[in-house]
Amino acid sequence: MKKKHTITLIPGDGIGPEVTDAAKKVIEAAGVDITWDIVEAGAKVMEEFSTPLPEYVLDSIKKNKIALKGPITTPVGSGFRSVNVALRQAFNLYANVRPIKTYEGIPTRYKDIDLIIVRENTEDLYAGIEHKIGDYAAESIKIITREASERIVDFAFQMAVKQSRKKVTAVHKANIMKYSDGLFLSCARKVAENYKDKEFEDMIVDAMSMKLVQTPEKYDVLVMPNLYGDILSDMAAGLVGGLGVAPGANIGKEISIFESIHGSAPDIAGKNIANPTAAILSGVMMLRYIGEFEAADRIDNAIRVVLKEGNKVTSDLGGSTGTKEFAEEVIKNL
Repeated sequence: MKKKHTITLIPGDGIGPEVTDAAKKVIEAAGVDITWDIVEAGAKVMEEFSTPLPEYVLDSIKKNKIALKGPITTPVGSGFRSVNVALRQAFNLYANVRPIKTYEGIPTRYKDIDLIIVRENTEDLYAGIEHKIGDYAAESIKIITREASERIVDFAFQMAVKQSRKKVTAVHKANIMKYSDGLFLSCARKVAENYKDKEFEDMIVDAMSMKLVQTPEKYDVLVMPNLYGDILSDMAAGLVGGLGVAPGANIGKEISIFESIHGSAPDIAGKNIANPTAAILSGVMMLRYIGEFEAADRIDNAIRVVLKEGNKVTSDLGGSTGTKEFAEEVIKNL
């Protein structure tokens, strides 16, 4: 008997409604039985609720345990704090998982990249503990705990085991931040002792940045504190074609939220030109998480075909196909 799922869908801001609708249609075309609980968050609800994250959004996620989310605008320098950060902290979504993979047909100088960046998702500078010192300075406090560090490194090793990956690399800046990053590194080394069959190394974040540009094909699973994960995952996405092809997941003990890592791109909203690949691939990650492996593989393979052929791709990948038409092409190739 086909399993039924109820999943929260947050369309988001800017291009969010377009790319999440594309993902929704592809998932439905693959035959997965999903009832979508659609809830609005972000800039469009600010005026009515005085918050970008109304209580009904949290209630829906709490009830359904799984959410597929579009990008939500975060003002720079002022205004409300990130909805993404608020969701991660509200549901203790401690692991941010970002696969970085080359697809044949996407214009890039690299090939054979297949790595995963695992980012600690709840603390570091993203804890938001900061204050002003008079009118001449501001201070942010970086929080690194033993519990969160051991948990995220163990998560990375568990992922390496499940996916038969060979190596885990812990990324840090312990040469300068000897207490905070030093604690993360010592926790990583301690956890690595439990996985003797997996290769383990650690690397300073600036050296890691260089190595990812030089020889990204040599890396497998990278695990790191929050800030470095945010920066390196965006940089690594640039190696494989950009944010338009970079999916992501926020994993907690009971609740998980899946979303592409790109922003809301309000300048191209409503123009039917946004690339929905990342949103669709985030849906693929979600399907695998809920056990719908066959549908996930079919969608993944269909995307490979469309990207390899290169005739029906969006403008960021060198084509002229619209968001809706790209989704229709993926559905044709299921």
